Amino acid sequence: MSDVKAELDQLMHSFLGAYTNTGGSRPNVDAVREVFIPQGVVIRTVGGEPVIYNLDACVEPREKVLADGTLTDFSEWEVAERTEIFGSIVHRFSDYRKSGFLDGEWFEGSGRKTTQWLQYTLVMRRGAAGGWPGRPPVAGDCPAALCNYRTS
Repeated sequence: MSDVKAELDQLMHSFLGAYTNTGGSRPNVDAVREVFIPQGVVIRTVGGEPVIYNLDACVEPREKVLADGTLTDFSEWEVAERTEIFGSIVHRFSDYRKSGFLDGEWFEGSGRKTTQWLQYTLVMRRGAAGGWPGRPPVAGDCPAALCNYRTS
């Protein structure tokens, strides 16, 4: 499991870092498409009924707010995780934190994400995700998902 976990640690770092724009850096939103399967789904579980998005429907609005100055100095990072392997499926349960300026006001948040990854010969390949927010949604939030990706 240590090889699988080490690769998953790197994939999660890439996934969570995809929207980082701290210090004026440009976010690498293409990383989301690189770590998800093309059919990946993101499910938003904040508030009422879950909302299901494809990858483009998740990425495009976040990319816009990161580029137009609405969301600046933003980053999110994993603070704790539990990884479980079931055959060729690997589940990752992550606690995360995030911070940045939204419409010029500083915010900090936290939540949980759950991701599923496909394993091929002990090498991790592309995943899907899900998460639970630690606060109400704000403009520019990307939806969440299971076998997909959940976030707040």
